[in-house]
Amino acid sequence: MTSPLHTTTGDRRAAFEAGLDRHRREIHVHCYRMLGSFDEADDAVQEAYLRAWSARATLREELGLRAWLYRIATNVCLDALRRDRRRRVASLDHSFREVPWLQPYPDRLLDELAPAADEPDAVVVARETIELAFLAMIQLLAPRQRAVLLVRDVLGFSAVETATLLEMSVPSVTSALQRARATIAALPARERPAAAASSRERELLAKFIDAHERGDHAASLAIARRDIRITMPPNPLFFEGHADMAGLLERAFGTRDGGQPGMGEWRLLATGANRMPAAASYLRAPGDTVFRPFKLDVLRVEGDLVAETTTFNAAMFDAFGLPETL
Repeated sequence: MTSPLHTTTGDRRAAFEAGLDRHRREIHVHCYRMLGSFDEADDAVQEAYLRAWSARATLREELGLRAWLYRIATNVCLDALRRDRRRRVASLDHSFREVPWLQPYPDRLLDELAPAADEPDAVVVARETIELAFLAMIQLLAPRQRAVLLVRDVLGFSAVETATLLEMSVPSVTSALQRARATIAALPARERPAAAASSRERELLAKFIDAHERGDHAASLAIARRDIRITMPPNPLFFEGHADMAGLLERAFGTRDGGQPGMGEWRLLATGANRMPAAASYLRAPGDTVFRPFKLDVLRVEGDLVAETTTFNAAMFDAFGLPETL
C-alpha cells in the first residue's frame, strides 16, 4: 500500500478534482449563461479547474468551496469577454441575429440540475434564466453587470456574498444590479415561460415534426404566428412573417406545385433545448442512402402558436445524445 507521504501530484490533483466534481455541471451552466456559448463554456470550465488547482491554497473556509469555484469561473468568463470584442451587442431588435455565438443547451444535461419536485419556484426560475431569450438579453449587459445579475438573481447569493465572491464593495454590487435590472426591464416584454414544457408545446412540436416530414407547407404555416421570427445563429440571417417562412419551406420541401424539387427527404427527432421544445432534423439528400444530421430547430411558443424558431446547425447533435445517422 502506498504511504500518504508518497502520494503523487497526480493523485493529489485527482482527489482535489473529485471534491469539485459535484459542482461541475452547475459551473458549466453558469459559464454558459455568462458567455452564451456551450462550446466556450466547456473551455471556460477547463480553464477554471486549472486555475482552481493552481490556486488551491487560496481556498478560504469562510467563502466555501462552491462560492470559491464560482469566483474563479466568473473571472475566467470576464477575462474571455474582455478579449472578445465581437460581443458588443447594441440591441436585439432583430431577435438573435445580433448574437451569432449563441448556442443551445441540451435539456438532458440540464436535467442533472433539476431541482426537487417540492421546489416549484426553483423550477420556474431555472427555465426563465436558461431560455434563449434570457441568454440573448443578458448579452446586452456589461460583463460585470452580467456577473452581478447572475450571482444575485439567478444563483441567489446575498449582496455581501456577491461582493466577496466578485471582489467588489456592497454598494458597487447594489449599483451594478440596479443598472442590470433596469436594462432588462426596458426590453420588450415576452410571454412568461411555463415552469415545464406544456402539453400544448409538446403538441405543437409533434405537428411541427409531422409537417416537416411530410413536406406540408400549409400545415407548417398553420402552427406559426403571422409575425413569426426565424433566425439561424451563427448566420446573420433574419426572417419574419409567413411570406418569409413560405420561401424557406419551398427551399426545404420544394414548390407546392411540384415544379421545383426540395432538398430531399426529412426525418425529425423530438428533443429539448434550454427548456424549450426542439426538433433535430436529418436529411436524406437525393442519391444518398441514409439520413444525415442537418439542423436543430428550437421553438418558442406563445399561446397556441410558434412565435419564433431559432435554427442551429448540427454541430451539437452529439451533446444532445442524438444518433449520427438515421
